[in-house]
Amino acid sequence: MGAPHLYGQALRKPGGQSLGQWLYLAQKQPAQKVTMTTHGKIGMIGIGMMGHGIASNLLKHGHPLTVLEHPGNQPLDALLTAGARTVSNAKALAEQVDVIILCVTGSPQVEAVLLGEQGVLQGLKADSIVIDCSTAIPTSTENIAAQVQAHGGRFLDAPMTRTPKEAAEGRLNLLVGGDAELFATCHPLLSCFAENIVHTGPVGSGHRMKLLHNYVSLGTVTLLAEAAACAQLSGVNAQTFVDVLAMGGGWGAALERLKPTLANGDTSGLRFSMSNALKDLSYYNQMAVDTQADRTVAEAVKNTLQTACQEGDPQALVPDLIRLLVQRSTPTVA
Repeated sequence: MGAPHLYGQALRKPGGQSLGQWLYLAQKQPAQKVTMTTHGKIGMIGIGMMGHGIASNLLKHGHPLTVLEHPGNQPLDALLTAGARTVSNAKALAEQVDVIILCVTGSPQVEAVLLGEQGVLQGLKADSIVIDCSTAIPTSTENIAAQVQAHGGRFLDAPMTRTPKEAAEGRLNLLVGGDAELFATCHPLLSCFAENIVHTGPVGSGHRMKLLHNYVSLGTVTLLAEAAACAQLSGVNAQTFVDVLAMGGGWGAALERLKPTLANGDTSGLRFSMSNALKDLSYYNQMAVDTQADRTVAEAVKNTLQTACQEGDPQALVPDLIRLLVQRSTPTVA
């Protein structure tokens, strides 16, 4: 067994004391609450629907937080009231903090905010930690990580699953790729906004697992949406459709998320836009190309989402796919 630990800090026996004396004195010491504040200040880039929940929970746990100003942010009033500060560019953010959490749309945005003019790398301090919670192309992630390390920093990819609701509740799932020791160091910070945290392996493995997860999740939703459209066009009752699937092999998270849409047209069961779904399926297909894996089904799912974005509102939520597929198959009356 290793040395005993008190709240994550190794207890070391002072010279000249018996083990019994040492343990007695250790018990008399006030408990140390070990948080990432011992490693410095936290910065965040990307205060969207998911990022806002992450930021709120960091502040609730007492972390000093600075966020990057950006027109795509959600309103910052509540965060500012809770003590957050803002800066106008990523370079200034990196100069002021020790841990930088990214929660942006995808690889182009990650590359721009890290590598661009007035970007993070221009202000990155030695031993700073960059944690990328975005969804990204793994080969891009590996390149980004190498450049962060070349500038003296450390890197984890930590993409999320679940929704803005769980982000606000501090109950996200995180899939973390990177050095095991760095993962352990950052675990207390990640626990502020995540319920389940999985170390998936080396840098890039978190983003690979995220794309696999989203392909299965969004692929299943897309398949069910197509079946639901066919059921509607065939005259099958929507509740009967749901009940029969739920009794058999069609039961699962995807069906649960589509239930409100099938019952009354409420698409809020899956608060994920069509454009984001298309982005994730495009990234998955690129990963499959890079690894020479078959992608016959993945390409079909991507094409379905791409057509939906072209025919409808790309910002519509994914469950709206049912309506679009029915509409596409319904003859237009002159």
